Amino acid sequence: MSTRTFRITVRGVFDGLSTDQRAELLARAAQHDVLRAAFTPEGHLSYDLAARSAFTFRFLDSGEEEEDILEASERAEEAAKAWLTERGYGYKNLRSQAEDLSQAPLSKRQRRAAALKNL
Repeated sequence: MSTRTFRITVRGVFDGLSTDQRAELLARAAQHDVLRAAFTPEGHLSYDLAARSAFTFRFLDSGEEEEDILEASERAEEAAKAWLTERGYGYKNLRSQAEDLSQAPLSKRQRRAAALKNL
């Protein structure tokens, strides 16, 4: 059986941030810039607090079965909640979206490479 790779995106909105918390997040904004966003096992947080109070965590997980994506999504949401709670950041509207990369359609470049490989 092959291992499936999952990308999980957890989105939400900061809620009830104090002035100090907001200043702290703004001071660390460069570390969490969307241009540096990546899917990682520990999760990567990105936000642009100057534009809006929304944030996104990106997680990379894996499993053996198609159904494992549900557990991976739950782990990602729990990890996001733990990170926010540990730092005292309020949040709301937390939701996740998961993608099984084994089910993702191939890009034009990947299809071309596969066709050449079969020649």
